[in-house]
Amino acid sequence: MPAYYLEALTVTLGIVLLMAEAFVPSKAKGWVGIAGAIGLAGILGLTCLAIGPDAKPDAAWAKWPLWNFYTFDGLARFYKIFSLLCTLLVLLMGVDYRKVLVQFTDHPGSEAGTGEYHVLPVFACAGMMWLASARDLAGAFVALELVTITFYILVSYMRRNIGSLEAGVKYLILGALSTGFLVYGIGWIYGSTGTMNLLEIGNRLRESVMFSSVPIISGLFTIHQTPLLFGVALVMVGLGFKVGAVPMQIWIPDVYQGAPTPTTAFLSVGSKAAGFILMIRFLEPFLASPVTRGPVLGLLGVLACATLLFGNLAAIAQTNFKRLLAYSSIAHAGFLLLALAAWQPSDSELTSTLVVSFYLATYLLMTLGVFFVLAQVRIQRDGENITDFNGLGTTNPRLALALTVLLAALAGVPLTAGFIGKFFVFFLAVDSHLWWPVGIATIAAAAGFYYYFKVIRAIWWMPPADATPISLPPISAACIAVLTTAVLLFGIWPQPIWALLR
Repeated sequence: MPAYYLEALTVTLGIVLLMAEAFVPSKAKGWVGIAGAIGLAGILGLTCLAIGPDAKPDAAWAKWPLWNFYTFDGLARFYKIFSLLCTLLVLLMGVDYRKVLVQFTDHPGSEAGTGEYHVLPVFACAGMMWLASARDLAGAFVALELVTITFYILVSYMRRNIGSLEAGVKYLILGALSTGFLVYGIGWIYGSTGTMNLLEIGNRLRESVMFSSVPIISGLFTIHQTPLLFGVALVMVGLGFKVGAVPMQIWIPDVYQGAPTPTTAFLSVGSKAAGFILMIRFLEPFLASPVTRGPVLGLLGVLACATLLFGNLAAIAQTNFKRLLAYSSIAHAGFLLLALAAWQPSDSELTSTLVVSFYLATYLLMTLGVFFVLAQVRIQRDGENITDFNGLGTTNPRLALALTVLLAALAGVPLTAGFIGKFFVFFLAVDSHLWWPVGIATIAAAAGFYYYFKVIRAIWWMPPADATPISLPPISAACIAVLTTAVLLFGIWPQPIWALLR
């Protein structure tokens, strides 16, 4: 099956669900999310059968101009699987979160206004899958905007909630600003290289290796180094918004706190992964050229250090669990940027791309598991503060144990998947002799232990304000159990993730 069928099927699924939700008479809308999750599971299975033009070069579709904009390699397959799995879990989370959504839509107490909430993530998933295969800056921009525009709606979906509306406005304004940086940077790169195709940019830079001065001569085309690096810096600012890196991280705490919890989970995992796959695709040609590698690595190092310090130190003082996870998301973006700053090319045994992808895979398991728990606490205790988790070990010991494991994994405790991800990041940084970033990352990791275990302290040592037991719906209970088990399993046996990546 040609790989581009995957996105076509995903978009078709979204349209079918949208039409069914509009015309099928039903008071409850949970079936929309369940149907979407089943459909995405089917597409996830088809991903293993998808092939690119290299696997069947004689086919008519393999000669289409589409492949100038679309690529399908092992990395694209991995991130398509990542996007589908993330969206599937977010849809299941949204099914149980309807109890909160119905309070803040146009029809309070009715699910009439919640159906679209279970469809929009499917379209965002299609955009994320296109991003995984982007090989042209114009196509990548269109796919990225599909993801971002969908999130504009999802963030502000609770229209009768002031916090959600405020989050939507902030996300819209800063998202538009980041888009401006991104487009302006793409313009500078196109003006400097004469192309927006990432493969062609790499070819022109490789042809100009011997000319490190300004301008760089590439065949019959002259590349001016300063405008090119200026364009790269502008694009990195725009992508910094998507991944939550300094200096474009200021939207994250307020947006994460105000948005519906499933949307926050999707932003924290799906949007971040989409930003990083595009960042990897974009940076590869510049990091492969000796002319641009040094300045780009320097920029990545500065961004990584600033993001690590801001995210981890700002999280220490938080009392709202959702805001704490927001700053935690910034901190994890810092670790991922550090892996890119310690760039190891594709001919290395352990590449930066592999480490970033592995880290994101474990981050999906840990973070979505925590958000499943947070969603149930929000539904049953009507709060998202750390104090709302007081005594959870008494009211629901199994849930408390699962949350403890997930938080420990986020902190990087050994024998969890989170530890292996951080270990490989530190390994790359030490191997590249990035001693200052390694020192800053060590301080940041220590701060992470403090603020994550502050929540664990509330779970096990603080008396509950409400002794009513928290009972989990079947969907949430199954997802939390599977994600927690996976975090422990991959902490001692990570080979399945490595096999998928390779």
